[in-house]
Amino acid sequence: MSDWDKWYKRANKLLDRLEHLLPQSHPEPDWQASSAFRWCRQGNSGFIEAVTHPHRIALDALCGIDRQKRRIDQNTRQFVRGFPANNVLLTGARGTGKSSLIKALLNQYAKDGLRLIEVEKHHLVDLHEIVQKIYQRPERFILFCDDLSFETDEPGYKALKVVLDGSIATVSDNVLIYATSNRRHMVPEFMRDNLDTKHMGEEIHPSEAVEEKISLSERFGLWVSFYPFNQDEYLDIVRYWLGYFGIARMTETARTEALQWAIERGSRSGRVAWQFARDFSGRQNTRR
Repeated sequence: MSDWDKWYKRANKLLDRLEHLLPQSHPEPDWQASSAFRWCRQGNSGFIEAVTHPHRIALDALCGIDRQKRRIDQNTRQFVRGFPANNVLLTGARGTGKSSLIKALLNQYAKDGLRLIEVEKHHLVDLHEIVQKIYQRPERFILFCDDLSFETDEPGYKALKVVLDGSIATVSDNVLIYATSNRRHMVPEFMRDNLDTKHMGEEIHPSEAVEEKISLSERFGLWVSFYPFNQDEYLDIVRYWLGYFGIARMTETARTEALQWAIERGSRSGRVAWQFARDFSGRQNTRR
């Protein structure tokens, strides 16, 4: 191989490496073709990508959380109609419908111009860039951050705080953030954080560590808590999903098996009820 050929191969390898560092051009998403989108990254650039098959779920399918549905539905309706509304933090027991409720609200209001962009935790540092891409759009956008929890000093934690309420730039009127978490403050809380709490007379002054940990959650204007279901609520959800899968009546056998299923899973949640209904209806249809 000649020196020229060697030089040519080395130059090609160098150009390939440089190509990955250059910003990629991506077409503007078709906001009318879909209602659900996600933020993606490729190399050093990010872009908004349409979700081809979004999860279609109706509000009526979510049982046992009527109070939570009313509060978040009211906030979302205000937002879609152009009235003031709050960022929302949904916290509480796992499998109780936090994420499903947000998806159901998207399906409810997509025809009115609501759009959802899912942002994963490790992409939260791009929140400002995402808002910049959509702030002049006529649609109304929910940035959806699912199952958030942070360790100390994660960059996404700071980025989310700034976008919620802390940047010199004003918050865009067509963007809200809806986030779900199993933790109320989204960060681990340790007993040692309380050791520096000061008592001055009858007043209690939390330590700086405690103040920092609650500073993110308090930036959400609306907090909605979800609680574990009792047995009757769990069975009502099982009954609904059995009907959805074509079983019109919940027999005593189905009731007993549903309770046993919950005991084995250690949870009476909507997710567990849905999983049982899928299993039970599948077995019934196979026997037929």
